[in-house]
Amino acid sequence: MNRTLVRLLEDRATELQDRDSIGFRITGIASRRLGWIANASGLDTVSLLTLNSDSASNPSRTGAPEPHTPPANVREWLAAAHADVLFEATSLSVKDGQPAVDHIRAALEHGAHAITANKGPIVHAYRELRDLAKAQGKRFLFESTVMDGVPIFSLFDQMPAIHLQGFHGILNSTTNVILGEMEQGLSFDEALQKAQALGVAETDATHDIDGWDAAVKTAALILVLMDVPVKIDDIQREGIRDLTMQAVRNARRDGWPFKLVCRAQRVDDGVRASVAPEKVLASSPMGKIAGTSSYVYFETDIFPGLAITEENPGLYATAYGMLADFVRAVGT
Repeated sequence: MNRTLVRLLEDRATELQDRDSIGFRITGIASRRLGWIANASGLDTVSLLTLNSDSASNPSRTGAPEPHTPPANVREWLAAAHADVLFEATSLSVKDGQPAVDHIRAALEHGAHAITANKGPIVHAYRELRDLAKAQGKRFLFESTVMDGVPIFSLFDQMPAIHLQGFHGILNSTTNVILGEMEQGLSFDEALQKAQALGVAETDATHDIDGWDAAVKTAALILVLMDVPVKIDDIQREGIRDLTMQAVRNARRDGWPFKLVCRAQRVDDGVRASVAPEKVLASSPMGKIAGTSSYVYFETDIFPGLAITEENPGLYATAYGMLADFVRAVGT
């Protein structure tokens, strides 16, 4: 995803400069495999797009001078890079949101805007990081965490004094693909293997098929848009692992296909939320969601129904969400 973001930034560089007077240079890159690479004068983007462990062991190949003492942690790296903005895109940790929470906290304390595609920090540290960003006069943004780059969070930023009563939808595309393959006659294991071969599902797809990914997204929407404290364990969760091919095929035949549905509704003592496979009417908006598409329907006190559909997003969708947050953070 990070290489895609670099490509998108380069592709839109002239437009960002002409339209929003935004210029940029990439001064640091870090990963478990590559370690901490920084050059405040800027890294060569062509090298970044082909970066590998050999490049990391030869910093000059990325435009970085040989450091006497290379950065050893995120705080040293941010300082060495003279970072004004951090793009954070580590893998989701359902348990504690780490290391993303620490990365974002470090960036904000350093004095940089923090932009993430990781849902974990929202669920485990949203209020802390939001308040820290405000105190530092910086932005903490996360549009790519739910439905890729679709402007869900920023949409509600543009709707002041509106009260969200609840929502439902399909927020995990991997399970949608698997259920679609099962409707065609594949077993659960065969459908999962096909989704993995297509690059839709991870090698370890536990987060998707057991409903964790959808539950974290549900919690993120509740925390940010409904402003209600919620923990991941507060959300009733059931995945699709126990659905049989025959049950899925019969449901489609009867016009009520299975979908992994996220739901949240305000109640007197907070919010009731769930993630579970449900039979939905085939002709309904949720029933028509196929492939890697997503859908969410919001119920507000002003607009009784406000729906957003994302049709089979491409490779650049998540990266675009981060780019859009970048413009929001630094644009004039």
